[in-house]
Amino acid sequence: QVQLVQSGGGLVQAGGSLRLSCAVSGRTFSSYAMGWFRQAPGKAREFVATISWNGDSTRYADYVKGRFTISRDNAKNTVYLQMNSLKPEDTGVYYCAVGRRYYSGSNPADYDYWGQGTQVTVSS
Repeated sequence: QVQLVQSGGGLVQAGGSLRLSCAVSGRTFSSYAMGWFRQAPGKAREFVATISWNGDSTRYADYVKGRFTISRDNAKNTVYLQMNSLKPEDTGVYYCAVGRRYYSGSNPADYDYWGQGTQVTVSS
């Protein structure tokens, strides 16, 4: 049984930073890409970032590029999302997800297991 346990998140003022973590069990973590998505109230889930199985390739949505950094530690079966210079529009529930292949894209259909979600709230 694949499990994704997220931690981090919370309330922060605009311009602040947060770090999200996602620990994966029940799957060979180092064989799959990982991704982060988010969903704001009343909006569809949207892509944030993805990282390849070995960390040699990353991709970001334009609206977080230069502010967010995705990374992974295969020894700890954990993926991270460092979020800096946060803006109120970054508010939402953030989800980590396990990709179906070594490399995955921005489409949620490229991922087959999802974390429980963690709330990030950025106040102005």
